[in-house]
Amino acid sequence: MELKREYVNGMNEQGDFDPSSPPPFRIADIRAAIPKQCWIKNPWRSMSYVFRDVSVVFALAAAAVYCNSWLFWPIYWFAQGTMFWAVFVLGHDCGHGSFSDNAILNSVVGHILHSSILVPYHGWRISHRTHHQNHGNVEKDESWVPMPENIYKKLDISTRLLRFTVPFPLFAFPVYLWHRSPGKEGSHFNPYSNLFSPQERKLVMMSTACWSTMAIILAYVSFTVGPSHMFKLYGIPYLIFVIWLDLVTYLHHHGHEQKLPWYRGKEWSYLRGGLTTVDRDYGLFNNIHHDIGTHVIHHLFPQIPHYHLVEATKAAKPVIGKFYREPKKSGAVPFHLIKNLITSLAQDHYVSNSGDIVFYQTDLNLFQLLSLAKYE
Repeated sequence: MELKREYVNGMNEQGDFDPSSPPPFRIADIRAAIPKQCWIKNPWRSMSYVFRDVSVVFALAAAAVYCNSWLFWPIYWFAQGTMFWAVFVLGHDCGHGSFSDNAILNSVVGHILHSSILVPYHGWRISHRTHHQNHGNVEKDESWVPMPENIYKKLDISTRLLRFTVPFPLFAFPVYLWHRSPGKEGSHFNPYSNLFSPQERKLVMMSTACWSTMAIILAYVSFTVGPSHMFKLYGIPYLIFVIWLDLVTYLHHHGHEQKLPWYRGKEWSYLRGGLTTVDRDYGLFNNIHHDIGTHVIHHLFPQIPHYHLVEATKAAKPVIGKFYREPKKSGAVPFHLIKNLITSLAQDHYVSNSGDIVFYQTDLNLFQLLSLAKYE
């Protein structure tokens, strides 16, 4: 019989580290280590990023219309889809209130940015707030939350393959907006969804109306210029944006070389949940998508503006110690993350129905199917 090793401050006598152990510091200790200037929100600086990104979006669209060449279209699709993702991150900052201290400015800018890429601002903002408040909690987390075994076992094999085979999970975001994740009910567009409180229904209605207006505009322009041209100009970049969103959000909570814990009940705390998130290095895209890969400090303190996250993380690392996992350095393009994604999707399928500290388990039958498909 194997003796249970005792961990103190995450370490045992052999020097092994257990990421699920209670940390030897408080969230107040991390907060105190972060310089005061990192908490300052400068609306002019935030707006400068909006002007930068929107200008690039329009410049790329103008170049695509002017060139209208199959040599340029693939470059345009990737570049514009990446810029849509950058625009989303700025709208995401509005939703957290890290864009500015002015709630009206946050709402106006957030609606414009998110509606332009077919995201319902308040609907998504509220569910994302739920995610942050419950990160790492199997029962209450909102996005990319692991399925308990009993729910997983109810999925038919085709659904499992779609959910865990690249590239299908990278197109999950629109489905999530309409139907949420398996085991959860509700829609980000329905003000009466259980995602929202009665006091939030008018906000959700407003965002759904803005989303619908954008959809009507796109339909009208598509009718005017032709659906195939509109698909090239907007549709494919939208799909690239969705891939970016699903890739980044998944890898912030999955795919680390060491399996990370998920919590239930009394074992969960805001700090322990936040420490299960993972920073990622995206190479030249770090600046383009506003350092969203600097994710641990963002999860613990979402009110910090994106342009202070790198500095805040550097200051917090000595406090967090081994509970912070240094991201693997990327080349110009983060190709190394493809392996993390594929490996995680092949192995991280469900968690136990019981237990207050759980780790992902593997469906061996699905793993074998995915392995066969990989080599056929």
